[in-house]
Amino acid sequence: MKKILEKTAWKEAFGFCKVAAAIPEVRVADCEWNMRQIQNLIIQAEKQKIRIICFPELSISAYTCGDLFLQNTLTLAVEKAIAQLVADTAKLPVCFIAGAPIEHHSKLYNCAVVCKGGRILGIIPKTYLPNYSEFYEKRWFEAYSLSSPVIEIEYAGHLTSFGSNLLFDLGFGNARFAVEICEDVWSVTPPSSCHAMAGAQLIFNLSASNELTGKQQYVKSLINQQSARCQAGYVYVAAGFGESTTDLVYAGNAYVYENGKLLAESKRFQFNEQLIFSEIDFDLLDSERKKNTTFIGKPVVENYKHVSVDIDLEKGNFELSRTINPTPFVPTAANYNESCEEIFSIQVSGLAKRLIHTHSQSLLIGVSGGLDSTLALLVCVKTADKLGLSRKMIYGVTMPGYGTTGRTYANAIQLMKSLGINSREISIVAACEQHFKDIGHDPDIHDATYENTQARERTQILMDLANQLNGIVVGTGDLSELALGWTTYNGDHISMYAVNSGIPKTLVRHLVRWAAQTQMDKASQTVLSDVLNTPVSPELLPANSKGEMTQFTEDVIGPYELHDFFLFYTLRYGFTPDKILYLAKQAFKENYDHSTLLKWMEVFYRRFFSQQFKRSCLPDGPKVGSVNLSPRGDWRMPSDASVNMWLKSLNSEDKLNNL
Repeated sequence: MKKILEKTAWKEAFGFCKVAAAIPEVRVADCEWNMRQIQNLIIQAEKQKIRIICFPELSISAYTCGDLFLQNTLTLAVEKAIAQLVADTAKLPVCFIAGAPIEHHSKLYNCAVVCKGGRILGIIPKTYLPNYSEFYEKRWFEAYSLSSPVIEIEYAGHLTSFGSNLLFDLGFGNARFAVEICEDVWSVTPPSSCHAMAGAQLIFNLSASNELTGKQQYVKSLINQQSARCQAGYVYVAAGFGESTTDLVYAGNAYVYENGKLLAESKRFQFNEQLIFSEIDFDLLDSERKKNTTFIGKPVVENYKHVSVDIDLEKGNFELSRTINPTPFVPTAANYNESCEEIFSIQVSGLAKRLIHTHSQSLLIGVSGGLDSTLALLVCVKTADKLGLSRKMIYGVTMPGYGTTGRTYANAIQLMKSLGINSREISIVAACEQHFKDIGHDPDIHDATYENTQARERTQILMDLANQLNGIVVGTGDLSELALGWTTYNGDHISMYAVNSGIPKTLVRHLVRWAAQTQMDKASQTVLSDVLNTPVSPELLPANSKGEMTQFTEDVIGPYELHDFFLFYTLRYGFTPDKILYLAKQAFKENYDHSTLLKWMEVFYRRFFSQQFKRSCLPDGPKVGSVNLSPRGDWRMPSDASVNMWLKSLNSEDKLNNL
């Protein structure tokens, strides 16, 4: 039993909470019938391991009751229905939020009722009442200001808190939620903004917005922006089938957003109930807010006295329903072309500025026939084109060595020819052999000295040619290589401008493919196609008897798709190794087992920590995304930091996995 509890607690430590938006079928003014539909959805939610479920605005009575709201028969029926619902769901580990008209001191309020474990935990009245011809709520309801105090009232046999500024503490980490109602989010200063400043990381919105042509996209945009602005989860649920259609139609829109990202949404115009859900990552939201000093300025909300209400959510042991993207650096299909063009343009603009500022007359680049040098070369070509310069000011230099294969050599030569740049071929073999003699190294020993000699010789050639030709050396190394230290110090590690320094390996391939398809002529496209199909290799070890490469980077350091995944979640959100491993299991479950992920993750952390000294003196290069390793602004880390705590976290996770 102890082991089961420990493993459950371990799951909860990842900061996920499963939440839902439910659209029940309603009957106008039939509170008992509506209550049963809500109860059935709560039972369904419990089976799905959902911990918080939200229903539409005035869902107990239905939103379209009109002047029936002023009938005591209706308000008494609402109170009775809520009392019954709370009692019937007392043993379910689900917190639910339902909409109801609630009378207090001879005033009627449009409210959200938060309940769990047989208790009414809080009642939140609507702050902003719409004043449109079709939504004249002021005819029936009273507004409740954010500056009004939270009070205690008795309702449905429960003593509970009543007010707009209630924060519900979920009992783990900094996880809190708050509630606003429909029109509130449309206002100039939505209550959710104040709630977020006060610490709410999740907002629920009970709505009854009707359907109009084009309105849905506006609502989605509004909720998207509010979740991003508040760096919060946002669950929105609007009334659906069953509401009166005397004048308006309700389509049943529901969305779950997280920091501007849509996680789940309902189908519109359905005639049956709907339950949509996803998991909110409170760790992710926490990480975003740590980096945003806006959330430190609590004096902004000091006039709104927020009151905290404890909700001890049972720890859920569930599988994630949300998709974890295995390639977080790669643009999604929806904006693929636009994003690739933008990234490529950032690279071109950065290099153009450096070229103009230094008054350089040429660009020098080592062309190996591999992906990284190919992308850098394409950036050079487009930079020259954009500045109206001849492509002949670009000098591509291929420098065959011990491991250069016929395939990459031919691709390098053909690519430089098709692009119309100046090309040079300088073998490094003789120079390396002389150097081995000078330092007394046996060339049959294929160690780090053997490999790095070649990389440094190539860099020396490029630097000296740049002096001859009044030019600058354009670096080809990418972000993934920098993260892993897979670069020769003072070799390919150094350049005068590193155009790929912000591009991870998984993105390099996509940018080359995009550039080939949209920016290049047919001759260049042919060779670029073969470059894209060439395995990743530094080609520093001798080829085999058939002239084929024998050194494959990913065999040595592991798959780049894994390392890029680890890098993204380590730098972007600062997640713990055990959480990143958990996410990796979800993202790569079809391709890698637990032990394989653990093996390469340990390699990632060891290399990332031990190779910081190379990143501390990186050449300039353009930042293209939210993750970057420039020591001048994006990543400041001591070169001698210990990796022990990160490795211990992995080892602890591995033990828990085998319980």
